[in-house]
Amino acid sequence: MQALAVEGHATPTPIQVSAIPPLMAGQDLLGIAQTGTGKTAAFALPILNRLAKEPRERRRSECRVLVLAPTRELAAQVLDRFEAYGKGLRLRTGLVIGGAPINRQKTMARNGADIIVATPGRLVDLMDQGALVLDGVEMFVLDEVDQMLDLGFIHAIRAIAAKLPAKRQNIFFSATMPTAIAKLASALLDDPVRVEIVAAERPRIAQSVMFMENGAKVSALVKIVRGEDFTRGLVFTRTKHGADKVVRALAAAGAQAHAIHGNRSQSQRERALEAFRAGYARVLVATDIAARGIDVSGVSHVVNYDLPNVPETYVHRIGRTARAGAAGVAISFCSGEERAYLRSIERLTREKISVVGAAEEEADAAPRQHNAPVRKSRPAGGEDNRRSGQPHRRKDKQKRAANDQQRPGGEKKKQHRGKANARPRRRRNRPAGAGAPERAAV
Repeated sequence: MQALAVEGHATPTPIQVSAIPPLMAGQDLLGIAQTGTGKTAAFALPILNRLAKEPRERRRSECRVLVLAPTRELAAQVLDRFEAYGKGLRLRTGLVIGGAPINRQKTMARNGADIIVATPGRLVDLMDQGALVLDGVEMFVLDEVDQMLDLGFIHAIRAIAAKLPAKRQNIFFSATMPTAIAKLASALLDDPVRVEIVAAERPRIAQSVMFMENGAKVSALVKIVRGEDFTRGLVFTRTKHGADKVVRALAAAGAQAHAIHGNRSQSQRERALEAFRAGYARVLVATDIAARGIDVSGVSHVVNYDLPNVPETYVHRIGRTARAGAAGVAISFCSGEERAYLRSIERLTREKISVVGAAEEEADAAPRQHNAPVRKSRPAGGEDNRRSGQPHRRKDKQKRAANDQQRPGGEKKKQHRGKANARPRRRRNRPAGAGAPERAAV
């Protein structure tokens, strides 16, 4: 309670009100809530409460609490919350993520820990090398389950779950609940309490879409960044190369920006995120791999430079703004080939995103004009062949006939089938040694 007072948490959020009592009772829980609703504290506080009330001697290569997160940034933030809330409990925590020295993590795991927060890939590496066993896990948390499945961690999750003890408390949290997650929950959870919260702040996100071609996106983004209401913004691209390209374009326009994506080292990603938090860079350009790991207060704008091809990703992206009851703006750029993505997003969210900028009718007409077939013009007089652009065949025949008349000896070339201007029959090349010309043999 002292730590919560220091962190400024006086009133629990709806997800915390619904999730904390069953978790303190030891029940499994399946929580569905949008990002920014206080999910981390909803499972961290009951876990810390249990560790404080039921102390146990640490065992080598074991941990009591295992938390899985989809990205390095999110794992680091979850561990930071555990350490902040449990500051006076003298617990040993550990972070297991890719992009960091594995030997240091192996040493931490072998010494034993109370809480380990990990990404699935690096955790499997430690298990395979014998640095960590999961026999002593009492509480197993899967945070942002839908994102982990999107990133292809389903096989790693199943391999990890197979090593867990049968008697444990399971906690699943996700922003969405597609069929694949429902199947995974039914396989791993034991009679869970289902808690579903519609974020109260979600209507405070002003969502809009601007129809444009790809070439116009940079100038539109620069105009948004220079707006008076823009204080700090996240820009999401579909590719790593696209993120770097946007950063260079913003720098050319005088806007300080950093990129964060899978090709950046862990130290580069941490420096970019810290510069964004501290306000040295007003714009952070990210790919979806880092979308869940960005928890920065005061984000006024989220710009979908490229619309995501997975509609659930849109929900996670715009959840980076309007956190803790604040208002926010989410603007999406939509080119002609991205219209199908927009329709999928609107079906998922069950709301029509308002159009700003160019009228929707103009955006519909532009691709049709762009894709209209171009008809080649032909010079007057019929001098060009319609099909190939070569000289007309009739003139070819007349030219060949004139050449025949001018042969040495004044003899006419033998006509084919009695037709005056017919082409001569072509000879087939015969194999060398069977009377074929020397040139054909070579």
